[in-house]
Amino acid sequence: MNTMPDFDPEEATKKITNFIKAYVKKSGTKGAVIGLSGGIDSAVTTYLAVRALGRENVLAIIMPEMSLTPPEDVLDATEVANILNIEFSVVDISETLNSFTISIPEFVEDDRMSMGNLKARIRMCTLYYYANMMNRIVVGTGNRTELLLGYFTKYGDGGVDIEPLGNLFKTQVRELARYLDVPRHIIDKPPTAGLWPGQTDEKELGLTYEEIDNALVALLDQKESLEFVVNRYGIDEVVISGMLARIERNIHKRQVAPTPLK
Repeated sequence: MNTMPDFDPEEATKKITNFIKAYVKKSGTKGAVIGLSGGIDSAVTTYLAVRALGRENVLAIIMPEMSLTPPEDVLDATEVANILNIEFSVVDISETLNSFTISIPEFVEDDRMSMGNLKARIRMCTLYYYANMMNRIVVGTGNRTELLLGYFTKYGDGGVDIEPLGNLFKTQVRELARYLDVPRHIIDKPPTAGLWPGQTDEKELGLTYEEIDNALVALLDQKESLEFVVNRYGIDEVVISGMLARIERNIHKRQVAPTPLK
């Protein structure tokens, strides 16, 4: 059973492209820089940015870690750039990452969380280098599901100027991808942040995106009870409670750093 609200991809496309266009105009910049990973979120964001700004004003940066990133992800990202006929650059982050392992005396390579966050922050710095150099904005690729759960790196993939997909749940992004004619194999591949071998979003989160989105809509938008969600979707109460605790724990990621009261 599905509690997701009706979704109009045409209306969403119009709203998001107008938003991107208006923000770039207001900021006085000349276009957008996007990290293109080969996944669905970055593909949809790039399609929308091209519609909003024109292909000549969108630069895609593909940032693999060559020892870890699957070759097919680089190929998928390149395919999107070629379909849209936009300029792109491939920046291997391996050497930059290696410089941190050498420079930091206490560096622990098997600390997956710290290493994964570092990779995301290296990519953020790379995007802003291009954006500063070209007088452009960095366009983020996060969706509402990820932003609510804090499933992103603070000052990493969360370090952007705008989040065009920020009000769309992951399942709605998939609908939008079909509407925009994103290649089917990109839509269907398992979502992953690519931060360590074998990592996938749904494996790490413990639920499918469909389950997560239905629960989030019911709990946050429709103000249903925890008991309602457990009974309707058959998700363990401990799992749902953990998801709500995760949302609360990660509120700081979506806020400006706090300052003392005056």
